[in-house]
Amino acid sequence: QLQLVESGGGLVHPGGCLRLSCAASGFTLDYYAIGWFRQAPGKERERVSCISSSGSDTDYLDSVKGRFTISRDNTKNTVYLQMNSLKPEDTAVYYCAANWHCEELPPEYEHWGQGTQVTVSS
Repeated sequence: QLQLVESGGGLVHPGGCLRLSCAASGFTLDYYAIGWFRQAPGKERERVSCISSSGSDTDYLDSVKGRFTISRDNTKNTVYLQMNSLKPEDTAVYYCAANWHCEELPPEYEHWGQGTQVTVSS
């Protein structure tokens, strides 16, 4: 069974940091691009970042550039999202998703995790 499992979410103060992990089971991530998405209440799901299968190409939502870093360790079958200088507007459920290529829109992605909550609040 193909599964993606996110972890690392939680409650953090503004300016704090979290590292999210996206671990795969039942398949290898080596051939997949991985996108990190987020969805806040009442808002559409948006792509925060994406990394190509090789890790050589990355892309970020403008509002997180310079604060978030996506990376992957294919030996651990895991992709990470390091989130620094967190802001209240980063509060959302964060999901990882796998696809052959980095695409902008959620329907393009074949496999999804269940999500992890990130709350930034004082």
